[in-house]
Amino acid sequence: MTLKSRSTISSPRKRRIIIPFRAVFKWLVRLRRSPRAVAGGFALGMFLAFTPTIGFQLMLAVFWATVLNLNRPAAMLTVWITNVATMAPIYTFNYWVGSLFWSGPPVFEVYQTFAAIGAQLVKVDFWDFGNQFETILGLSSAMAVPLVIGSVLVGLIAAALTYLGSLAIINVLLTRRQKRQVPKGSH
Repeated sequence: MTLKSRSTISSPRKRRIIIPFRAVFKWLVRLRRSPRAVAGGFALGMFLAFTPTIGFQLMLAVFWATVLNLNRPAAMLTVWITNVATMAPIYTFNYWVGSLFWSGPPVFEVYQTFAAIGAQLVKVDFWDFGNQFETILGLSSAMAVPLVIGSVLVGLIAAALTYLGSLAIINVLLTRRQKRQVPKGSH
């Protein structure tokens, strides 16, 4: 296989992967004209995704995005980073960060606890928010304090990076759109 034929094979694959994301970004940019509102929605969702509020994250994202006048769909989209498949590694990492400031049980033990909670939440109905949140509230205080500290720290850093990154991407998309809309004779 030649180099040229390899690039033509991978190019349609890349387009199939990138094009849906491009459509989502364009849709989000059009929902509210302010790039700051969209970037703020992404950042809010990212912060909430790292907090141990699984089961209520979506509702919190809608509520706070409304109160803060941010883009609700952007907040709702990024909050899905934390789910039953990703909660064990994310919350364990947050716990580890928090344990640097507040001592608690060993990290391996915490990971096993979150993996068991994730397995339990797979069996819970998606709309049964109470049981999902009750499971997280059932953590011991020795585990909960470092988890909350780490979640807030990691969430703030992730939110700041998400805000800056998404604001830059949105501004690039808006600039490109404006350049395409300028008539050719007006330069």
